[in-house]
Amino acid sequence: MTRSAFYAGLQPRAEAVKDSLLRFLREQKSAGRKVVAYGAAAKGNTLLNFAGVRGDLLQYVADRSPGKQGKYLPGSHIPIVDQSRLMADKPDWVLVLPWNLRAEIEEQLTFVRQWGGGFVRAIPKLEFS
Repeated sequence: MTRSAFYAGLQPRAEAVKDSLLRFLREQKSAGRKVVAYGAAAKGNTLLNFAGVRGDLLQYVADRSPGKQGKYLPGSHIPIVDQSRLMADKPDWVLVLPWNLRAEIEEQLTFVRQWGGGFVRAIPKLEFS
């Protein structure tokens, strides 16, 4: 990170992440599938704002923190809800916004697999599990 070469390809990599996320969200919407997100963390919000994701592509973000629930993500105005909403809505995909915690979050949300739901992570590239 201390050399300029590290940053030389940063913009194209960021654009590739944005493009693949938007393509995925649009394809799911066109197919009638529901995609929601988990984890109202700053890094995920930055990604959503960079990609221009709004409530038409992502209905809500579930989060365990009561202090975040009932509020909206800055910029996108996507609502933040209690994670119990996942059980009620049974989405097809849960986009894990704090991508560095994906394994831990998937373990906490194992119930998503009970109805055939899956998880997706956008960074460092689009990955499904």
